[in-house]
Amino acid sequence: MQKTKSWIGAMRLRTLPLSLSGIILGTGVAYYNGFWDSKIFAFAISTTVLFQVLSNFANDLGDSLKGTDNSERIGPMRSVQSGIITKTEMKFAVIVTAILSLISAAVLIYFGMQGMPQHILWIYIGLAILCVVAAITYTVGKKAFGYHGMGDIMVFIFFGLVSVLGVYSLFAKSFLIENVSLGIFVGLLSTAVLNLNNMRDYKNDAASGKRTIVVKMGPNNAKFYHALLIIIALASLAIFLNSFKVPELFFTMAPGLILIIHLRKVMQTTTAKDFDPELKKVALTTFLISICVVAGLILSK
Repeated sequence: MQKTKSWIGAMRLRTLPLSLSGIILGTGVAYYNGFWDSKIFAFAISTTVLFQVLSNFANDLGDSLKGTDNSERIGPMRSVQSGIITKTEMKFAVIVTAILSLISAAVLIYFGMQGMPQHILWIYIGLAILCVVAAITYTVGKKAFGYHGMGDIMVFIFFGLVSVLGVYSLFAKSFLIENVSLGIFVGLLSTAVLNLNNMRDYKNDAASGKRTIVVKMGPNNAKFYHALLIIIALASLAIFLNSFKVPELFFTMAPGLILIIHLRKVMQTTTAKDFDPELKKVALTTFLISICVVAGLILSK
């Protein structure tokens, strides 16, 4: 029973709503424009969930191997760190999840590529492989990019632009320029969640040689960086909604007020552990805004 709970904990299910936000938004815009396919939607969801779980497993393993998960870490105890799950077991889980992710992605690409030019196929295959590689090498390996300040840009690209633009094109078989603003919105808020994580773990990361953006710029500058991420994200969403010329759609941004209150909390926070509850707040607010935007689009048709 304890082992099962530990595996569920390693999956970090609370991260799933954030990872699904881009898929929901891209799908919602496609549906608004008259494109829908239940098979594409189902496999887009399964692929995204598997990529996220893969990333969580790999992070658990990588930080443990590098000694970053130690008694000084403030966040929840990781599964390998606790000793309930061995490193060998987690390595096996990473391999199995990576294979399942690629299988799900292959089925998604198969259904989504119907009616699209052949050369686009290789782009999606390349993206699927890159997603798996990025999920694993965030913390695993000698050149893990999460340990060299590259985590923010990778989260922005894959959680934001790739998620929104990629799934929309599978539905619509075309590119929609307005979706770039939507991708920026999700990508920046996803980066904000990572930034909160890194502000919480600042001291331990610095001591362990994990050179995150926060470690490089310092915790005080990281707060202002965080404010920029939130403000630009909300501005990008406003630009996207304005393209529809439907004033009522701006009401879908109402949950964004939670993020403004959140910023005040972040600016006043001086104790690292107090950043932890803010992670969930930003992640769930991003998901809530995404649901509201999609609902607003559907109701405005």
